[in-house]
Amino acid sequence: MVTYVSALFYGVGGIVVAGVALLVAFQEKLVYVPVLPGLSKAYPITPARLNLNYEDVWLQSSDGVRLHAWFIKMFPECRGPTILFFQENAGNIAHRLEMVRIMIQKLKCNVFMLSYRGYGASDGYPSQHGLTKDAQAALDHLSQRTDIDTSRIVVFGRSLGGAVGALLTKNNPDKVSALILENTFTSILDMAGVLLPFLKWFIGGSGTKSLKLLNFVVRSPWKTIDAIGEVKQPVLFLSGLQDEMVPPFHMKLLYAKAAARNPQCTFVEFPNGMHMDTWLSGGDLYWKTNVQFLEKHAAEKGRTIGER
Repeated sequence: MVTYVSALFYGVGGIVVAGVALLVAFQEKLVYVPVLPGLSKAYPITPARLNLNYEDVWLQSSDGVRLHAWFIKMFPECRGPTILFFQENAGNIAHRLEMVRIMIQKLKCNVFMLSYRGYGASDGYPSQHGLTKDAQAALDHLSQRTDIDTSRIVVFGRSLGGAVGALLTKNNPDKVSALILENTFTSILDMAGVLLPFLKWFIGGSGTKSLKLLNFVVRSPWKTIDAIGEVKQPVLFLSGLQDEMVPPFHMKLLYAKAAARNPQCTFVEFPNGMHMDTWLSGGDLYWKTNVQFLEKHAAEKGRTIGER
């Protein structure tokens, strides 16, 4: 009997150790997916395919990594709000062009789409440290342009992009006028137990009952819940209640953390919104919500979004 229990104990222990070893070795491949299965790293289309007026922009991050971006303007002299767009973890910016095309039409804005390092045409390999530098390089570039109204830069981030955007907004209260978060997680620590349920006993954020014994092995914790609590600018939270990737309660926790210190927070739910399609399933309400937010927090003095 003792031998059987010992064998079982060592067997379970071995499985756990093997699982942890795989997590340590391959965690970046779970968090960052620059290439979708069956596709290439290259952009399948450019903004020109959708008749969008754009500029190829090449940047260099503070650690020397060469980055690519598209700056898409509603029209050449447009000085409306400029959206600094941060995508999810999978695919590249070309896969978001249809959404951005409609965003430009509805919001009368410019959109700056950054390829994170390791994504699209950008060099390097993704990491939290690296993406944080990439986002700062993009914002610094926009802040130095003379063809936009630099007082009306708004950060938009969905999922991983929300984590990137929240941290950037917190770190740049003088450069970012407002933040829009869509279907974003509280932290990768909390998401570990969602993606791999057995990990919830060993990895977790500050608000969980996890023992947190293995938090130290997570190289990209992306603690959005901590960053959002320090954001002073207006924040719009867009939550799809059918999100199949990030449990919707994550967005409620982010809103509660932000609203406790920041009175300029707005939370809107979309009953049919899934992780990637809330902008589509949300219909007119989705775009009306964004327009109203920009008119309140990023409109040119004396004008509304629709008056350009």
